[in-house]
Amino acid sequence: MKNAFLAAALLTGAALATAPAAHAQGVRIGIKAGANYSNIAGDVTDEDRFENKFGFHGGLLLNADLTGDGFFSIQPELLYSQKGYKNGDFQRTLGPLQYQFKGTVNYNYLDLPILAKINADGLFFELGPQFGYLLKIKDHTEFTSNVPGATYSSTSIQDLDNVNRFELGYAAGLGYQAESGPMIGLRYNGAFTDFAKDAYQSGSYKNARNSAFQLYLGYLFGGK
Repeated sequence: MKNAFLAAALLTGAALATAPAAHAQGVRIGIKAGANYSNIAGDVTDEDRFENKFGFHGGLLLNADLTGDGFFSIQPELLYSQKGYKNGDFQRTLGPLQYQFKGTVNYNYLDLPILAKINADGLFFELGPQFGYLLKIKDHTEFTSNVPGATYSSTSIQDLDNVNRFELGYAAGLGYQAESGPMIGLRYNGAFTDFAKDAYQSGSYKNARNSAFQLYLGYLFGGK
């Protein structure tokens, strides 16, 4: 998985670097940015704890027209993407102990989707694999309890030893692309890779996988 991600990243980087010279052959570079609406999915315990949260994504893209008329193209992208979840005022009682979690957990990823794209008079559909690399986990959680002195609120960078930093997933979406460059799109990202490693599967993250909807604006340079 690590080697596949690195190879795909190097190929995308090389393509972005040579795109200006290849423009005459139907290759265009672009930028995009938008909002994520994310959570974790799967056979998780304490399911009510996990709620959707908003985040940001943005980066570079390259569109390679394979048919000469813009109908079918391949579009690799290199994106920074904030995923994760919000603690939904989760409460639990264990005998006399009562506690509650509130706050957000951010998973910061570098994502590399490689999409097949069909453009029918501006309306486009896209589908393809996505490789992800987890950069860091930023946890801002408030813990309250009926035990004196056990209440705290903190923001911390979490240890990554118990999670799979390399992720294999997929992306699918639709939108509108003007010939002059502007675009708007809606996309779904899912993961095949479990977020937690096997030793961590017995906790709340059992079979947990990243899940995110993305709404974005973008621009392809070199339009008519």
